[in-house]
Amino acid sequence: MSGGAGLLPLQALGPIGRTLEEAGLSSALAASAESAIKFVIAFVVIWLVGRAIVRPLVKRAFDKRGLDEHVQNPLLMLTNFGIVFVAIAIAFGFADYGNFLVSMAGIAAAGALAVGLAMQNVISNFVAGVFIYTDKPFRIGDWIEWENGTYAGTVEDISLRVTRVRTFDNELLTVPNSALTDGVLKNPVDADKLRLKFVFGIGYDDDIQRATDIIVEEAERHPDIMDDPAPSVRLTELGSSDVGLQSRFWIENPSRADFVRTRGEYVTAVKGRFDEEGIDIPYPVRTLEGGLNIESGDGQSVVQPAE
Repeated sequence: MSGGAGLLPLQALGPIGRTLEEAGLSSALAASAESAIKFVIAFVVIWLVGRAIVRPLVKRAFDKRGLDEHVQNPLLMLTNFGIVFVAIAIAFGFADYGNFLVSMAGIAAAGALAVGLAMQNVISNFVAGVFIYTDKPFRIGDWIEWENGTYAGTVEDISLRVTRVRTFDNELLTVPNSALTDGVLKNPVDADKLRLKFVFGIGYDDDIQRATDIIVEEAERHPDIMDDPAPSVRLTELGSSDVGLQSRFWIENPSRADFVRTRGEYVTAVKGRFDEEGIDIPYPVRTLEGGLNIESGDGQSVVQPAE
């Protein structure tokens, strides 16, 4: 009986455990050491296979989709986490520790509610970040505006939680991703050209056709304004003191710097031509009507009419 009982630990142990037991370790310690060694071996093998095969395949898929480097980095980080998770799960089973996924289910069920309630905003921003990566509403270097133009700037960095935008006053805005996906976002530089508009106000006595010709001519002279589509002018406003002529023109490869510089040079040129040819850009006129009530020394009221 004693000999049979002595054989049980040997039969329960694998080759590694039996070797350790023969080296002088107790059966329990040999069994624990064997499980730990098997866990480490399985984990390292699966992790190396994932790094050598899975990660390059994922990166190749990202490259085929044309994802930018800044977009790939967080997604590759998630891929690494996935490889580690799978390696741990397989190593658990290989080391006879039980089913890792079943063990994690209870922990996940218990913590899911608490984590979900505590991290609603974080999860919302994370999901929004995923949508930004997949939908590509903007890229690093793009000039964007949101909240009806309240905020604007150039995108410097995109992560899974926040996007960093540099304003044109050189201020850095750290914007939660959900703020950029829940409302209307304007990206003026997404296409290869951008149409600009500017309203020139002229006097009611000025020649509308001559002013229109000047506006178009100065647009055609500017080297950064496109000839096709051609510049155009429309009468859009009949104000209290001026007639509004809206100029519409296009620029190529738009950026914020190009937009500001081109529009400034163009408006300056048109203003100079208006001055040369006597076309007035009138100031707003306000007419005051009524009278001035003045009390004399004897208490009598004197009304002075306005002229």
